[in-house]
Amino acid sequence: MSMENAQPRPEPEGCLTAAVRIPVRIVVLVVVVPVRMVWDLLVVTAKALDRVLLRPLARAAAWLFRYTVTVPLGWLAEHVLVPVLRGLVMTVEWLARALFVWPWVGLWRYVVVPVWRYGVVVPAGWLYRVVLAPVGRGLGRFFGVLGRGAAVAGVWLARALFVWPWVGLWRYVVVPVWRYGVVVPAGWLYRVVLAPVGRGLGRFFGVLGRGAAVAGVWLARALFVWPWVGLWRYVVVPVCRYGVGVPAGWLYRAVLVPLGTGLGQLARWTRRWVIAPAGRALALGLTGLGHALTWLGKALFVWPWVGAWRYLLVPVVRYGVVVPLGWVGRHVLVPLARELLDALMFCWRIAGFVSRAVWRALGRAAWNLVGRPAAWFYRSVCTPLGHWTRDRIWAPARTAAVEAGRVARDALATARATVRQARRDAWHALVGGPRVTEPVEPVVAPARTLGSTTNASGAVPAPEISLRKRG
Repeated sequence: MSMENAQPRPEPEGCLTAAVRIPVRIVVLVVVVPVRMVWDLLVVTAKALDRVLLRPLARAAAWLFRYTVTVPLGWLAEHVLVPVLRGLVMTVEWLARALFVWPWVGLWRYVVVPVWRYGVVVPAGWLYRVVLAPVGRGLGRFFGVLGRGAAVAGVWLARALFVWPWVGLWRYVVVPVWRYGVVVPAGWLYRVVLAPVGRGLGRFFGVLGRGAAVAGVWLARALFVWPWVGLWRYVVVPVCRYGVGVPAGWLYRAVLVPLGTGLGQLARWTRRWVIAPAGRALALGLTGLGHALTWLGKALFVWPWVGAWRYLLVPVVRYGVVVPLGWVGRHVLVPLARELLDALMFCWRIAGFVSRAVWRALGRAAWNLVGRPAAWFYRSVCTPLGHWTRDRIWAPARTAAVEAGRVARDALATARATVRQARRDAWHALVGGPRVTEPVEPVVAPARTLGSTTNASGAVPAPEISLRKRG
């Protein structure tokens, strides 16, 4: 077996643990048993109160809240707030329409539309239907016929005046004269005379043109380029070079460079041999002064307190307080607390069994002393007495009350009918006129049962005499 899977061995228990465990458990058991019994009683009481009192109270409170708050608020919202809000919305909507919609609608409907319709559209339509359309149709027809005739005549006239003479002149005069009087002689003249003369003149004028071009270039350069080039090269450049550049260069090389070099050397020598040693000396002095002041401050204000903390307070607190308290906690308080916790858990479980047994015994005793006699008394005395009271007293009394009510209703109906008839007779005697009889309900003949003793539900047996013999 590997070392990782090995179970840790329990630490050996000391004599103090073994000596303290049993008395502590006995004392804790004596203290915990009443607490557990009271706790179980409180739990049972709480459950009973929750089942018998709190849940009905919660339901009653919910019902009361519903019918005193929710339902009135809903009724108020439905019958008051919603109509008020609807009225406000309708008022605002009506006001917005009255201010921003209806004026423009009225302006459009009763001003712009009538003016446009009866001031522009109707007159324009009338003018178009009555004047323009007939005139246009007549002019269209007239100019259509006239245009078609004039077009045909114009076409023929134009062809006779401007096309056919020129076509004949071109086809029968110009083309033959041009072809045989110009083109053919010109072609011969070009091939035999002009082409050789042109080639010779071309060569001559080519040589002459190149010579003229070279002469023109030289003339343009002599007139427009060489004077400015000479002026720049022999006047401006020498003046700038020997009047400005050479003196400035000599001044820079002979005066400014040596002066700048000397000033630079002087500044470097001053920094190296004066400023740098003075700065290092000042830094060393300030550093030494700072170290001296730091050492003096530590010697006066830090090291005494550090020594007192390190060599006095820490050893005293560590070896006088922390180590003894740690030993006491590890070897006394922790085992004692562990044993007390284990004893409390063990005794709480044992007290649960004891409390359950005690309360179960008390419950059985209460059932045998009170519940069983009460159940026997209810089953043996109260139930037969209640059944006898229901069957012998309440049922006849209820039947008698029903019959009395039926008789009273019949008497009241008869009295109402009599009073109504008497009032009608008195009115007839005072006023006169034909007597008005009330409609009487038809009497239904009793159902026949053929002499049997078994009757229909709610029917009276009829006599066994036929209708013909009854005549």
